Formats: sequence, structure tokens, C-alpha cells
Amino acid sequence: MSSNVTAVSYGVNLSLPEVQLLRRSLAGAGLTIDAESTAGDGRYSVFSADCTLPEATTAAGLAKLRRTIAEKGIDRVDTAIVPAALRQAARKFLIMDVDSTLIQQEVIELLAAYAGKREEVTAVTEAAMRGELDFAQSLHARVAVLAGLPADVVDSVRAEVTLSDGAAELVAAFKAAGHAVAVVSGGFNQILRPIAEDLGLDYWIANELEIVDGALTGKVLGDVVDRAAKEKYLREWAAAEGIPMEHTIAVGDGANDLDMLGAAGIGVAFNAKPAVREAADAVLNMPYLDAVRYIAGV
Repeated sequence: MSSNVTAVSYGVNLSLPEVQLLRRSLAGAGLTIDAESTAGDGRYSVFSADCTLPEATTAAGLAKLRRTIAEKGIDRVDTAIVPAALRQAARKFLIMDVDSTLIQQEVIELLAAYAGKREEVTAVTEAAMRGELDFAQSLHARVAVLAGLPADVVDSVRAEVTLSDGAAELVAAFKAAGHAVAVVSGGFNQILRPIAEDLGLDYWIANELEIVDGALTGKVLGDVVDRAAKEKYLREWAAAEGIPMEHTIAVGDGANDLDMLGAAGIGVAFNAKPAVREAADAVLNMPYLDAVRYIAGV
């Protein structure tokens, strides 16, 4: 029994010789190309090939295929191998991390700058995103340095936040096609709420900074949104939408995202830490978040 997948290759301004090399790389990995197309808007190019495998392929087989294509590929081009069933699904569920994924910044670092602790907090954040520290413990330690800051620093930080290039376009494309879009963040509701509302997201959640008498207390309320919570919300929200996990797409950059990337139909590492790139189904090393739509077939 054959197994159908789509190989989606993306890079900045792919040349014709590079596309020809991609064809040879796919053939060398055992794929038969049934149809192909190209897309792009001047920022990057996408080469998509609908392919047939000689036999049914398990998840482990797909992972091996991805590694083979990566070894045969082009230095500056990444290739995602996506099950045809996901790309052809009538409804899909997209869930994304926020800091350094949906947005360009790490909010805790922006807040820490107002306490004169940015370098210290940045070092802890980077270690946590590499998976070297427990996320919840590291978050409590980082938030503690904010104690005593006036609450209006939240408004100042919100003004500094910018969406990643293509983020709004990605959300709009999924929504226009009738799909559901969510974000789940180890950051803070006070920053995320207006962004989520402006984008018209279906679901969103983050941590809540405690504010008492007009000042940050250096604490968060309730349970921390950690890697286990991110997977939990993915499963809950997809079920609420009636969308099977096989038709979900998760995007993130740090160790805190690993569980949801692994649980999704396809997990995309976006300009991610090495451990996340190694574990993800697809790797996106360009700064253009909207390229995810081509991976998902939207």
C-alpha cells in the first residue's frame, strides 16, 4: 500500500538549479513526484512536491525520511515532509508559542529591563529555552526581580512588542480558510490579551502577573503555563473544535514547546534552539512566520 506525502522546500529566492537539485534529492530519498508547484512573494520561495512512497510509512519511517532528505538537501533550504491527509484536511488547528515565535521579543526580558536586570534574566531565559532549567522554577525566579515595579510598565512593554514578520498574514490565511488558530504562552496575559484580540484568535492563554496596589508583586497567579500545559491546551482546544490531532500544526522555538510539537500532527521549529530543531518534524530557519501556511497547505 502506498503512502502519500508532500515535500515542501523553502528558502530565500530559490534558483532553478536549486529546484532541480531538490527534485533529485527527493528522488534519491525514494520519493516519486506526482505533481509539483512553486510559490513565493519576493521574500522567500517555496517548492512543493506531492509524492508517493513505495510503501506505507510509520511515524518513525517519516522521521527517517526527513533525516535522509536533510542529508541530501541544500545548505540554505529546509524541507518539510507533511502527510497528505493533514494538508488536505477540511479543518485544521494551528497553535503557536508567543515569545520569539508569534512576536519577535521575549517579554520577560523587556520587563526586566525596567528593573535593571535584563542581562541576568536573559541568561536564565536562554538556559530555560535550551531545556537546561525547569521552566516553572525559572519563571518564578525571573518574575521575582519585577517586584515593586509600577504596573504601568506593562503598558510600556506592550508598546515595544512587535509581531514576527508574516504573523498577521499567517493567522488571517488560516482564519479565512475556516481553520482554528490558538496561541499558548509562558509569557503574560497582560501583554498577550490585546494581541490575541486584534488578531481574532480562537483560543489563547498565558500566565497572569499579580498586581497589588498598582505595582507588580513579583509573582504569577495560578499554575505556570509550562510545556505540559501547552500540550494539554492543544489537546483540549482541538477536541473542542472537533479536529483530530493528526490535523493539528504546532509552532514554537524553545524547550517549553517540545511536548506540543511532539503531540501535533506536525511540529514546526521556528528559528529554534538546537534541541527543538532536532526534535521537530519541520524546521523553519527564515524569519517569515507565514511560511507555515505552505507547510500546512493553507
